[in-house]
Amino acid sequence: MWFRNLQIYRLTQDLQIDAAALEQALASKPARPCASQELTTYGFAAPFGKGPEAPLVHASHGFLLIATRKQERMLPGSVVRDELKEKVEQIETDQMRKVFKKERDQLKDEIVQALLPRAFIRKSTTFAALDLERGLVLVDTNSAKKVEDLLSTLREALGSLPVRPISVKVAPSATLTDWMKNQAAGGDFHVLDSAVLADTHEDGGKVVATRQDLTSEEMQLHLTAGKLVTQAALAWSDKLSFVIDDRLAIKRLRFEDLLQEQAEKDGGDDAAGQLDASFVLMMLTFRQFLPALFEALGGEEAPAGI
Repeated sequence: MWFRNLQIYRLTQDLQIDAAALEQALASKPARPCASQELTTYGFAAPFGKGPEAPLVHASHGFLLIATRKQERMLPGSVVRDELKEKVEQIETDQMRKVFKKERDQLKDEIVQALLPRAFIRKSTTFAALDLERGLVLVDTNSAKKVEDLLSTLREALGSLPVRPISVKVAPSATLTDWMKNQAAGGDFHVLDSAVLADTHEDGGKVVATRQDLTSEEMQLHLTAGKLVTQAALAWSDKLSFVIDDRLAIKRLRFEDLLQEQAEKDGGDDAAGQLDASFVLMMLTFRQFLPALFEALGGEEAPAGI
């Protein structure tokens, strides 16, 4: 149970809810299989375990873990087009008449309905952690669409969800660029060997550096020419490595071996215990890591009126 990505949201008001109340709210929008004529379904699923008795909220040490599950029937457009083409050709040949758009659309709908029950089903799960004491909602995905789906469904279940994306006082790209220029990062952070540099002009180019010495003369020349660092690989305090972009989205998040070994030791031999131990240790690490990150990037910004 280690997040691989991090989209960070700040609660703008206290969320007056506990694990039991959250469980009851999520139960109003459960995940379920696609019916034979449904393209997709979406709802809350048990983050740990399976079966009807598995809780939709995993609560431990003041942290809450939830998950959403999406099921969608995979019906390739090429299959529908081929079926439609064959059907249209058959009608035009047998009845010696032209098939126009309105009839084509009706035929397409009939084909989709006929093929749906036989379509493959793809499942995907998105995890989110709530640290209500610190006012944070953390979503494990690098997809803006998946974040919005989860937050909007959570908002529907709760009635309201006062959150906003985290923001800092200084543009992240400016700070990351300074770190690369000065060949040193703030706090306990270290710049690694990957970055993306982009031109400030609307149609400007970009440079993608992977496994490269970012302090080299070549890379420094790009900065001198006016490019900004829009994505960089960083490490923190010998505990985490990650890639962060100019929207504060984090991906390729990796917890170092010492943390994973500690979780294995804390969790014992039980699988559920292992999952819980890794979740708690991850969240305790985030409690140290995120404030340090915000501070290094210039301090968290609170919009006026919040």
